[in-house]
Amino acid sequence: MSETAPEQVHYPAAGLLRRIAALGYDALLVLALWMVVGAVGVALNGNEIISGALRLVLLFACLATTFAFFTKFWRDGGQTAGMRAWRIKIVNRLDNNARVTLTQCLLRFIVASASLGCAGLGFLWILVDRDKLSWHDRYSGTKLIVLPKPPGKRSKRKTQNQPG
Repeated sequence: MSETAPEQVHYPAAGLLRRIAALGYDALLVLALWMVVGAVGVALNGNEIISGALRLVLLFACLATTFAFFTKFWRDGGQTAGMRAWRIKIVNRLDNNARVTLTQCLLRFIVASASLGCAGLGFLWILVDRDKLSWHDRYSGTKLIVLPKPPGKRSKRKTQNQPG
């Protein structure tokens, strides 16, 4: 008697526009975090003009804050706020859609940053990749999937708007 594995659900890969929309949403949240980091830097500098070593420290603090933001959400549930709004989830492409590892988060963050530095070419790669994977998806062993709409959303609107 052979055991059969439970049937896996296959979700579609997230397209470019959906990814950009989620990234734009998350960029606003990261910008707010950078403002907090900058305010702390200004306060520590005694309201003087920031220059030299402190500027480098603040740059590193902003990078570390951005990495911490994405890593926390990618590891705890697979979704940032923008990803949740656009029903995107990050999963481990190499391990049966399991939770992503810290190493994968670091690789993804570094390659995505480089991709943005190359005028977004790594993101545009999705348009020609047969699996709709970006450079950072391929390099880190991750993928972004589109989750289905929650059940019952459409029927609630219809029942609320119907007379009676």
